[in-house]
Amino acid sequence: MSDLTPRIGKVATRELAAHGITTYDAVAQRSQRELLAIHGVGAKAVRILREELAERGQSLAD
Repeated sequence: MSDLTPRIGKVATRELAAHGITTYDAVAQRSQRELLAIHGVGAKAVRILREELAERGQSLAD
């Protein structure tokens, strides 16, 4: 089960989960480049995840 927003889409959610990324803490440990390298995770999903992280006072890794 994923804690990530459904706004990123089912495919992105499934592919992130397949890589062990199911929480915002796990997302924050990855860079934009790492996320975009995952099949099914595109620029829109990364933008939404950045917004969600910012609301939580977090950001992507450098």
